[in-house]
Amino acid sequence: QVQLVEFGGGLVQSGASLRLSCAVSGRAFSGLGMGWFRQTPGMQREFVAGISNGDFSGYADSVKGRFTISRDEAKNTVYLQMNTLKPGDTAVYYCAARNGGAFGYYAGVYDFWGQGTQVTVSS
Repeated sequence: QVQLVEFGGGLVQSGASLRLSCAVSGRAFSGLGMGWFRQTPGMQREFVAGISNGDFSGYADSVKGRFTISRDEAKNTVYLQMNTLKPGDTAVYYCAARNGGAFGYYAGVYDFWGQGTQVTVSS
């Protein structure tokens, strides 16, 4: 079993930056593909960014150029650096892990999820 714990959410003003962290335990991190998703009330969980165990990454169009996903194998941690935040980025952000090393664009392909961290961007 894999445990995921997110850190770093909070309340910021429009234009600010935040960095989310997701600490991974319970299985070899190097064998996991990782993703960040977000969800607002009444909406489906949507893909934000993903990174494979070979450091190949992908982003939703809405965050491309503003968000950066990275992973630190020594710390078993994946990060989401969020710059130039907008009120539309307000959501609960979830970290997800997938066996096999590749990331996916759809929530259904992930095997493990964190509890989520709230990000609120005020205008």
